[in-house]
Amino acid sequence: MIRAALSVFLAFAVLGSPALAVNPDEVLSDPVLEQRARDISAELRCVVCRGENIDESNAAIARDLRLLVRERLVEGDSNEEVVDFIVERYGEYVLLKPNTTGANIILWAASPVLFIVALISGTVYLRRRSQAREGAVALSADEEARLKELLKDG
Repeated sequence: MIRAALSVFLAFAVLGSPALAVNPDEVLSDPVLEQRARDISAELRCVVCRGENIDESNAAIARDLRLLVRERLVEGDSNEEVVDFIVERYGEYVLLKPNTTGANIILWAASPVLFIVALISGTVYLRRRSQAREGAVALSADEEARLKELLKDG
């Protein structure tokens, strides 16, 4: 029983792990360079698949980017130089984790600022609403009689 459960768990673990789209002909012979290429590829977004990095994507452009990364590494570029080259060529969109510099700082700051504004607005709204109930005027006798009359007809 334990063996069967372990087998099922192992099967789910293997099937549930992300499949890498790196083809054997793309792999570099130098394991250090190949590891650097994998590290860089994990940070770059596939421009077709959007939610995947280029290592996980089967798109043709992702393959081209993987080959470009490996080509630049073989030429002697550092990891930062490779990423800078690809960002210069394809734009900042290819970064899975955008930089927090320049105009991007507005995007990074917008979420917390808007959240605080929403909290303050909600608090003000709820306080005014509770104060409005306290100051509500009761119906006069004529109004109550008219209301009862309307409800009887309906």
